[in-house]
Amino acid sequence: MFDFHKDKSRYFQIQEDVTTEDIIPFIEQSIGNVTGKHVLEIGCAEAGVLNAFLKQGCTGVGVELSVHRYEIAQKMLSEFIEEGKADIINKNIYNIQDPKTEFGRLFDIIILKDVIEHIPDQEKFIPFLRNFLNTDGVIFFAYPPWWMPFGGHQQLCDNKLLRTFPWFHLLPMTMYKSVLRLAGEQPAKINDLVEIKETGINIDRMYRILRNHHFQILSEVYWWINPIYKFKFGLKKRQVSRFLTRIPYLRNFYTTAHYILFR
Repeated sequence: MFDFHKDKSRYFQIQEDVTTEDIIPFIEQSIGNVTGKHVLEIGCAEAGVLNAFLKQGCTGVGVELSVHRYEIAQKMLSEFIEEGKADIINKNIYNIQDPKTEFGRLFDIIILKDVIEHIPDQEKFIPFLRNFLNTDGVIFFAYPPWWMPFGGHQQLCDNKLLRTFPWFHLLPMTMYKSVLRLAGEQPAKINDLVEIKETGINIDRMYRILRNHHFQILSEVYWWINPIYKFKFGLKKRQVSRFLTRIPYLRNFYTTAHYILFR
């Protein structure tokens, strides 16, 4: 198993590969060829996802809160930045009040990969993204539904047992914190995991937010085996059967990743 969180160069390459093999083809099924599109990636980390779009002939901007990851992204995308095809910004997205002025234009595609589940107040955030979109622009989310076996991001735990223990993040908050403390997790790590527990989102809540704010779903895929598991566990990607995607509530437990494209 590859440890994503230590080798940032390898993680960058994995994100690029998953985007090239799965995310871009998924988006192109609905909007056609992405070449020439202007892309915004929010929570871009090292910008491997954005890099894949740039290699397809797009231009783009990555926004990242972590100074460390922002600096890595700048190095990774240095050639595209020098050519004026990309920019990386270390900023809170809410502090960008006039996107058209700040970026010189609005975006054709907004990407959040494994990010929306970390953002508080999604009911406010998702409609806020309209401020960055062209009239016919689209938004893509890839995220793990909160109730899936490892929706609590327990792979981040230092304790080897907890790292591979499914669904324990669904314990009540007080019990969850106690388990983490008893397992020897450090306070900073516990705070990170608790924050994820507070912001995790499931499929049914995603639908409700999109419906409440009049978004149109263009396409979606429920993954039983997430495409990135090819690199993480050596597993072949596999979609959830159509029948099982139609079962509210329960589908959150066996869908390891939900791809959704909307406008």
